[in-house]
Order: sequence, then C-alpha cells, then structure tokens
Amino acid sequence: MGFSGIDALDSDRTVRRLRTAPEDLTPDEARSVAATLLADGAFSEPYCEWLPIWYELTLIAPVRYADWRLRRVAGAVAEGAGVTATAPRFSRPTDVRIDGAPALSRVTGFRERFLLADSLLHLEWFDHVAAADGIDVPADLVARTREESLSYYGGDRDSLSPDVRRFQHHLFADDRWVRRVDEAYGLDSRLFGLWERLLCGERRRLGDD
Repeated sequence: MGFSGIDALDSDRTVRRLRTAPEDLTPDEARSVAATLLADGAFSEPYCEWLPIWYELTLIAPVRYADWRLRRVAGAVAEGAGVTATAPRFSRPTDVRIDGAPALSRVTGFRERFLLADSLLHLEWFDHVAAADGIDVPADLVARTREESLSYYGGDRDSLSPDVRRFQHHLFADDRWVRRVDEAYGLDSRLFGLWERLLCGERRRLGDD
C-alpha cells in the first residue's frame, strides 16, 4: 500500500533475535514484538463473538489460554527492553451497528459472519500493530475501510472503493499465517483448513475483481 515507515522495518532480523537472543532486541523491536503478541492474544475472543454460539463455546477455553500465554511472553519481552506495549480493544457485535441496524442482523451462515468479522477485526489489528512499528497508516483510509467494509460484508453496500478493496485484499492474506501455524505445529486441523479456504477465497476474489 506504500505506507511510510515500512522501509525502516527489518522483520527478519527481529525474528532471528527473538528466536536466538531476545535480550538483544532493540527497544523498537521489543515494542513491535510485544504489541503484536498482545494484539494476537486479544484478537480471538472478540472474533468468536461474531460467529455462531457453537463456535464460541468450542473455542473460548483454548482462546483464553492462548491469550494468557501470549501476554506473559509479551510482558517479558517488553520488560527486558524497558518499553511498554498495549493490546487493542477489538470491536464486538454489541459495539457496532451497520447501516443503522444491529451488526449481525443481516448476515446468515458461518462464512458471512467469518468474513464480516475478519474485515473489521483484522483492520483493527493491523492499525494497532502498524502504529507500534512506526508505520503511518492514513487515518482517513482506516475510517473509510471500516465504514465501507462493514456495509459491504454486513449491510447494503454493493462494492468497495478501489483503495479500500486493495487494502482488504492485503488484510485477507492471513490465510498464509493460518497455513504456516498449522504446518509448524503439525496440527492437520480441519478448522484451520476451513479458515484458510475462506480467507484465501476472499483474498483472491478481492484481487481478481
């Protein structure tokens, strides 16, 4: 998307230091890592609330455990470098109205809820983590992406404007992250497979249209 500040990141170096010598992380690197881990941990419980109740009940215990583990690691990284980091507050269905109606009143089925949730919560995740990394994401683009995406995935809007569509195309690339996690831990998870298919399908659709 050409955001300013992206060229200052050296993610490969940060990952190497985190794996082999976390005490060598610079304050900026530690802040980035801690903010990302906190955002990852806080992401899933609100996401569950956007999906059917069976999904939320099935995942709530492991989701809360993962959040606890990630907060512990994030705290250690931040403390070691003498920096502070915070977790974002993700939107929940009770916080949101879409085109004047309750957030989930116009979506039916797992896929529709899943894409609506991802279009909003991943935007909020990215905005928070980018700020911690010193990346300048225009506030106007974030606001328009939020408004258009909510209406498109959960309301009356028929299409996204070109720059919002391009932004969401990139945001839906978390199918690659899902696949890497599934492979790295040898999960062979049917649920992860479903997530990957939904995210990949939407990313390709946004790129093709």
